[in-house]
This record gives sequence, structure tokens and C-alpha cells, in this order.
Amino acid sequence: MLDKKLLAILVCPLCKGTLQYHAEAQELVCRADALAFPIRDGIPVMLEDEARRLTVDERLG
Repeated sequence: MLDKKLLAILVCPLCKGTLQYHAEAQELVCRADALAFPIRDGIPVMLEDEARRLTVDERLG
């Protein structure tokens, strides 16, 4: 689990919008840019090249 203080200050590196923490998938999700940034070994990887594109279902959910 990520530190709550860290989650409070992290924003999307592209749009500077809020991120949603998905603990089970170990991702930080930006719905505005439809990207999911991975968390590896407890460290968020906030690089667009490393992010996964959200599916249509994930965008709507």
C-alpha cells in the first residue's frame, strides 16, 4: 500500500489531474488521460511510456 501522504500529492504528469489508487492492480489511474500508471515495488512509475491505456469499459467505470 502506498503512503497516504504520497497519494495526496501525486498528480498525473500529463494533465496534473487527480489520480485514483487501485490497490488490487497496483496502479494509479488518470481517467482524464485514460492512463494507468504502474506501481512497482511500492514506487509509482509516473512515465507516459510506462503507462497502460485504459479500456473503454475502464474509462466508463
